[in-house]
Amino acid sequence: MAKKAKASVEKIVKKVNQEFEKTSSQIEGLISDAMKQFETLQHQVQDPVRKLLKDVDELREREMKRLNDEFERRLDEFHELQSNILERLGVASKEDIRKAEKESIKELKKAPATKKPAKKAAPKKAAPKKAAAKKPAAKKAAVSKPAVAKAPAARAKKPVDKSNLTLVKGIGPATAKKMKEAGITSIDQIANPSAADLETLKGFTNIKGSDQFTVEAKKIS
Repeated sequence: MAKKAKASVEKIVKKVNQEFEKTSSQIEGLISDAMKQFETLQHQVQDPVRKLLKDVDELREREMKRLNDEFERRLDEFHELQSNILERLGVASKEDIRKAEKESIKELKKAPATKKPAKKAAPKKAAPKKAAAKKPAAKKAAVSKPAVAKAPAARAKKPVDKSNLTLVKGIGPATAKKMKEAGITSIDQIANPSAADLETLKGFTNIKGSDQFTVEAKKIS
């Protein structure tokens, strides 16, 4: 009886060990499958997240570029509007002021040369006291007058820079730049436009006073 009981116990222990090993292998297999599924799930989650982040970065770059372009366009419109307002108010731009200063300096340098003959003729009038000597002095004064009168004529002949489109009333620096880019590079093209020039000028009809550009340009040319 003792031997039979011992044999049955050993069978039970052996069977339990076999079941335990079998269960352990099953558990290990389940854990391995769970780990594989977890890795797969992790990739499935990470890939959309990476794609989403990439799309967000691209969208941000596009929006930044669009906002930058819009800002530059609005800034150009503001500068053009500012120039037009200053022109209507009669306030010259910095560039016009510099040009006027340069021209005034040139005129001041030329002015002493034209005034010197008049200064030399002045002492000769007061020197003689006799009535007979006064007549030649009057003749000399008459001779010196044409020399003084010639000075304004010489200044009037100063050539106009016809490439400076801002000399035409109503055309500001920003508009002049756009006109030159479109092919209008001279005031003569505005004063006496060809068929092609007329088509080009039609693109600037939205500017206030554009209907007077040709009239104002003819005054200069």
